[in-house]
Amino acid sequence: MLVLTRKISESIKIGDNITITIIDINSNQVKLGIDAPQAMKIYRQELYEKIKNENRLAVELSMEEFTKIKEVLQKK
Repeated sequence: MLVLTRKISESIKIGDNITITIIDINSNQVKLGIDAPQAMKIYRQELYEKIKNENRLAVELSMEEFTKIKEVLQKK
């Protein structure tokens, strides 16, 4: 892991397309601004883990379960 020290308004570059800027530092929180291509998906770590788990569960569904879900959605 690379550890860098930055002050408010200072930035970090990742490749040519991503800039992370320190916006504010408040006691135990750091506010970051991320400038990246619109097509790039950026998630908080806890949300990313939740998405991964949901995707893993979806892969484990059987065709019968998909059929039941489809029927429920069609009734709405």
